Amino acid sequence: MSFFAPRYQAEPADPHALAADPPDRQPSVTGVLFINLGTPDEPTPASIRRYLAEFLSDPRVIEIPQPLWQPILRLFVLPRRPRALQPRYQDIWWEEGSPLLVASRRQAEGVEQELARRGISIKAALGMRYGNPSIASAMDELRDAGCERVLVVPLYPQYAASTTATAVDKVNAYTQRRRNQPEMRFIKRYPDDSGYIAALVHKIRAHWQQHGKPERLLLSFHGIPRITVEKGDPYHRDCMDTVKAVRQALGEDGALVYHSFQSRFGAQEWLQPYTEPTLRAWAREGVKTVDAMCPGFLADCLETLEEIQIECRDAFIEEGGEALRYIPCLNGDSQWVTALADIVQRNLWLSDTISNNSGPRP
Repeated sequence: MSFFAPRYQAEPADPHALAADPPDRQPSVTGVLFINLGTPDEPTPASIRRYLAEFLSDPRVIEIPQPLWQPILRLFVLPRRPRALQPRYQDIWWEEGSPLLVASRRQAEGVEQELARRGISIKAALGMRYGNPSIASAMDELRDAGCERVLVVPLYPQYAASTTATAVDKVNAYTQRRRNQPEMRFIKRYPDDSGYIAALVHKIRAHWQQHGKPERLLLSFHGIPRITVEKGDPYHRDCMDTVKAVRQALGEDGALVYHSFQSRFGAQEWLQPYTEPTLRAWAREGVKTVDAMCPGFLADCLETLEEIQIECRDAFIEEGGEALRYIPCLNGDSQWVTALADIVQRNLWLSDTISNNSGPRP
């Protein structure tokens, strides 16, 4: 080799080298993740068992130390409870599938369509905290659609650690494992939102127009242990905000409104008054007609269609009552879908756009 030959020779091209000019960013659509509690895939013991195992293993739901609780769950609850629940799930199952899943999907799809009608493009996805479709699969769907921003909308008007907070935990656990995280926003609560209250009252008045007014209207919310409220959970306050708003919106008929808490589990004290004992006591006092509604449930499920519509009705009649009429959840009601779209729209990044550069955003 000549002394004067170049010391360094050109390297062959590296097929794995990054391009000097990466491709342009693709336009991004905002994702909206709707989250509800969850449901078994089928009304079978095996499916119910899988669902309960996940649901009752959540430390935000059962606040007993897991080393103490898991043996109880595995040895006593899961071997027996699913088979006992099977006929109850079969009784309330819709032709299209689980009522909670079907109605939640209608809400998510309805909001996407309503916002599109307003000229606002979003990608809606539905995830269940327990069961399918999972939150992870819904987030994957939004990721694959190129969503750089995701608004999380828990389908719980009233905030509780055992519902809203655990859903947020699950979303954060998903993003924690991602290198390229989306920008996130979370809706915390909307217990007295004007559109939500108007949809409830419209449902009540439509029911009364068809069936007549009752002696009392009972708003039954899912209960939680009293100690969780004493520790700072705002759920009870949120429920009372809903009750107050419904009373005010009903005007003079607001005097018919009472509230209670259902679905007590375990031996500890939960929020009171309890729903079934309240109805039994009313019947013994001579109350003959009661309408029941569950404002905390945006989609019908086992707790509404079976516990209230069947169990509580039977208890009321057993004690001397004549009629307990259940007013269904908002489900896919068009007025509620419009109100939910309003809530979503207020929380979107509408004053901002995804930028293709690294400069500051307004």
